[in-house]
Amino acid sequence: MQLKDRIAQGLESGWKVTDGATLTENRTLEADVVVIGTGAGGGTTAEILAKSGLSVILVEEGRLYYQKDFKMDELSAYASLYQEGMSRVTKDGAIAILQGRCVGGSTTVNWTSSFRTPDATLNYWAERFGLDALAPDAMAPWFDGREQRHNMEPWAVKPNVNNDILRQGCDQLGYTWQVIPRNVKGCWNLGYCGVGCPTNAKQGALLTTVPGALDNDAHLIHGLRADKLVMNQDRIDHLQASAMAADGITPSGVTVTLKARHFVAAASAIGTPGLLLRSGIPDPHNRIGKRSFIHPVNACVAEMPEKVEPFYGAPQSIYSDHFNFSGGVDGPVGYKLEVPPLHPAMSSGVIPGHGDTQINTMARLPWMNSVIALLRDGFHPDSPGGTIGLRDDGSPYLDYPVTDYLWDGLRRAFYTMAEIQFAAGAKRVRLMHLDSDWYTSWTDAKAAIDQLPMELHRVRLFTAHQMGGCGMGANPEESVVNGFGEHHHVSNLSVHDASIFPTSIGANPQLSVYALSARNSTRLANRLKA
Repeated sequence: MQLKDRIAQGLESGWKVTDGATLTENRTLEADVVVIGTGAGGGTTAEILAKSGLSVILVEEGRLYYQKDFKMDELSAYASLYQEGMSRVTKDGAIAILQGRCVGGSTTVNWTSSFRTPDATLNYWAERFGLDALAPDAMAPWFDGREQRHNMEPWAVKPNVNNDILRQGCDQLGYTWQVIPRNVKGCWNLGYCGVGCPTNAKQGALLTTVPGALDNDAHLIHGLRADKLVMNQDRIDHLQASAMAADGITPSGVTVTLKARHFVAAASAIGTPGLLLRSGIPDPHNRIGKRSFIHPVNACVAEMPEKVEPFYGAPQSIYSDHFNFSGGVDGPVGYKLEVPPLHPAMSSGVIPGHGDTQINTMARLPWMNSVIALLRDGFHPDSPGGTIGLRDDGSPYLDYPVTDYLWDGLRRAFYTMAEIQFAAGAKRVRLMHLDSDWYTSWTDAKAAIDQLPMELHRVRLFTAHQMGGCGMGANPEESVVNGFGEHHHVSNLSVHDASIFPTSIGANPQLSVYALSARNSTRLANRLKA
């Protein structure tokens, strides 16, 4: 652990950081580039542009939290670090959405899994969307560079018991598994990555690219909501933004106008389409907010004979891609298998049951394991994704219909997860499904999965990966931006976040966003410096 926190040091040394809650009067600021969002895309973009000598303003709706604020306390962390206090859901309330809302975005609260975009995905994009320049060989140097910048390498420590159960079950059944690369340095193996790293081991945007940008004279304004990009003919003239009060939620009434030569939207796959829709950005083919993907996730919990303590240790260290592309890229939906940490507050919100049933279940938490399946949506005509829309107050929502094609995948994933847990020695297994019992054998579980209704609000679904909504492609009739994230119709607008993915990717997305943003920002810097 560093003797002095990187953020505290920077603030003392005079970084240009403004807390929107301290602003008492309207103001106008100007820079070469305004970057909206400070997560994987925004942080990378700001650092590369600032290092090239351009003046950069970073806008973040959430607040700046850092080491002093990370107390390993679930309740305060979820309320302050996540979108909508971790209660964000799809329009029908059926799918929970875990998404960061703070400086560093979701990279501040993710579980550190760091995967390259699968080759099969990149090749599909080249073939289907004309994105030949993103072929695996062309992207390899960008992945290399970001893996170094964020210290990503396969986890060298023995997996915790929770993750090892996935390995054991796969070994017993002959399914392939691998060790997950993690973006950490000097990790203490505490297991509380999801509530902000208290030891500064996690190498997300908060401790790497955002400080890198600020060291190069960028200006960060946090607690500032990007309301509207205002056009003047075919270009964006300025961004209109609202300062938030100290609670981080209520607008204070103070407005900030940000003028720039170029604007980069990196506000997430929900936030960026929302901003573009609020702004009335030219959209002749009605593509903004369409084809939004989430890797729909279902889960099984198991009670093991030995203590698991699923709340301690690196949250994710083992995965299996055995079923991810097994049906081909565009056959029956594939899924990636991972393990989630089970902390008390999050678990009690996910594991079915109420009252005494829940108390009795939660009392067994130290003996529990969970496996999750991440469905690779967007590669098949029957998986067209969801839509980002706007509520009356202008805030964005995700409407995500679950098709029969996806329900088939969710049912198959339940079979696989339960089978793996029993193969690893589970005493009993329960699906994250309102109608599921505890099953004491694979035969019983399989018979139940055959019969259980696959319906919204019966199956507990969630997602920590939001992608698409401003898809990239060579053809402007079916995409919002080109392969460099440059808007097809607005010359001084780029999008540098997961919203540009034309499908989901079949892997945790942070490294894909880092790499694409580094590539596209390097080109943008050269363009603006020319």
